Amino acid sequence: MSRLGKKPVEIPAGVKVAFDNNTVSVEGPLGKLQYEVPKPITIEIKNEQLIVKRPTDLKKHMSLHGLVRTFINNMIIGVTKGYKKELEIRGVGYKAKTDGSALNMSLGYSHPVEYAIPEEVTIETPKPTVIIVKGPDKVKVGEVAAEIRDFCKPEVYKGKGVRYKDEYVRHKAGKTVA
Repeated sequence: MSRLGKKPVEIPAGVKVAFDNNTVSVEGPLGKLQYEVPKPITIEIKNEQLIVKRPTDLKKHMSLHGLVRTFINNMIIGVTKGYKKELEIRGVGYKAKTDGSALNMSLGYSHPVEYAIPEEVTIETPKPTVIIVKGPDKVKVGEVAAEIRDFCKPEVYKGKGVRYKDEYVRHKAGKTVA
């Protein structure tokens, strides 16, 4: 049994949830999100609670049960509170700034790196070495943060590069001359 899938999802005030033709739509103060529910899973809305049900106890249905419930719960949290990922830039001369719909970064290459900001997320640079990615969709926020990090991953000898705020990068000792 999926212990997580059995729990009902609370629908807070100010959030509208609609379900039709295997598509769940969640609308709140921070935006609107949609998710297509896999065929065997059904959803009921009762007393400001959303209940996810499965038809049988097959392994596939049990795994989808918890997954669908988690996706819907993340959508409700996203449209009420939103999600945020913080990135740090470390290295001499490494910096970033936002220009309208693009993020411009100097990451030690011979040319500046430009990243087009998707419509679903917002990117802020309060300091030249800090990038904050915000949005209602948890998956999209994570994808954008990972794409920005991929431009210059933290290297293990000097620690330069783009990393998540609380990410630990183990430093290696360089070669020594005997």
